[in-house]
Formats: sequence, C-alpha cells, structure tokens
Amino acid sequence: MAEEITKYTIEEKTVEMLKTVFDPEIPVNVYDLGLIYKVEVTDEFDINVDMTLTAPNCPAADFIIEDIQQKLDSIHGVRQANINLVFEPEWNKDMMSEEAKLDLGFM
Repeated sequence: MAEEITKYTIEEKTVEMLKTVFDPEIPVNVYDLGLIYKVEVTDEFDINVDMTLTAPNCPAADFIIEDIQQKLDSIHGVRQANINLVFEPEWNKDMMSEEAKLDLGFM
C-alpha cells in the first residue's frame, strides 16, 4: 500500500532531505546548522524554503542550493520546490541545534 501524500508527509520528507545537505566546509547539515528559516508546503504540494548561508559570500552557495533543489525535487508528490535565499535575520551560531553545537565544539 502506497503512503498517502499529505502536506505533513511532504514536510517530513523535506526536513529529512535537508538533513542530508552539507556545507562542504562544515561537517554539519544545513538544517541543524540553522540555515533553514522556513519550510512551507502549499495545498498544491509546492515546497517553499527560506534559507540563509553562514556568510553572504559563501563560496559553496551554488553547490548547496543546487543540492537542496535536486533533493527536494526528488520527493514523491512534490509539484515544485522553491528555494528563497535570505540574509535577514543574519545567521549566527546560536541558530544551530544543540547537536550541531556539540559536534562543532561550541558547548
């Protein structure tokens, strides 16, 4: 029996996928780094993600965004994934998960 596609299941899969995307210079995924500000799934099963980078001039920005785009586009049932790069509020290490802070030695 196929899993029913709902906004909730797509949101869950989106978070799972975001946790597989890494900044090549930091051994923590973008979700736990706190770079994902918003995940929204519309009634039409579009995914809208607001995200930032650790620095506006991040050399890996294109790589990270392309990786996210490909992974979100691969989620079954998704019509379209939109990645919106924002720089407000400015990212800081307090936005990281407790696990990420431990992994990077901030605790």
